[in-house]
Amino acid sequence: MTTTTSPVALVTGAGSGIGRATALALLRAGYRVVLAGRRAEPLEATVAAAANLAEHSLMVVTDVRQPASVTALFDRTLERFGRLDLLFNNAGTGAPPVPLEDISFEHWQATVETNLTGAFLCTQQAFKIMKSQQPMGGRIINNGSISAHAPRPNSAPYTATKHAITGLTKSTSLDGRRYNIACGQIDIGNAATEMTERMKHGVPQANGEIAQEAMMDVEHVAQAVVQMANLPLESNIQFMTIMATKMPFVGRG
Repeated sequence: MTTTTSPVALVTGAGSGIGRATALALLRAGYRVVLAGRRAEPLEATVAAAANLAEHSLMVVTDVRQPASVTALFDRTLERFGRLDLLFNNAGTGAPPVPLEDISFEHWQATVETNLTGAFLCTQQAFKIMKSQQPMGGRIINNGSISAHAPRPNSAPYTATKHAITGLTKSTSLDGRRYNIACGQIDIGNAATEMTERMKHGVPQANGEIAQEAMMDVEHVAQAVVQMANLPLESNIQFMTIMATKMPFVGRG
């Protein structure tokens, strides 16, 4: 696969965790990759980790909560690579784990703007490119999380946005059919990243106990995203759940 014919992927939240691991896995799989994130330093660390593949990447500091910033990101993508084949809506944040009645409006708003509005704004821009390019079409993968199915205690903002991502995934999948745009969702449970470090020391359970939870290598998540991405557009993994085998999700703990 030559550089000029390699597919183009855009990963939001590419400066750390799942985003970084997936961006690197896509580069290794032969993609040209746009790395988007709010801060330059973590993105630069991802570029450094790409080593000799870094020349096939483009780093764009982006705030997915801001329409103008998102538009600029996709404009830069087109300017550098000329098309877009894959969008991984991965950028996300959470609110402090406090009782629902004590969540501040600011924390609620920040979570909704990043997790839901950001994914929507990026999806809009991806649609515009994928509809107009030749060959027409592309793929969008949303990071839904296990929380798209079941909440943790004191997680109303995060859980609400991840349930909403499922609705966005379904609508995107339906509205994208006529344009050869596939959309799927990956729901991830307990990948070992900076965000989940606290789980090693115990996290609240539904019954009020504090318990350690099993974790899995984030690289397994990255490979799952690559698997979804590499399907021909005639096929789509609508929903995939990948989780640490022994995490307390299935059953009653």
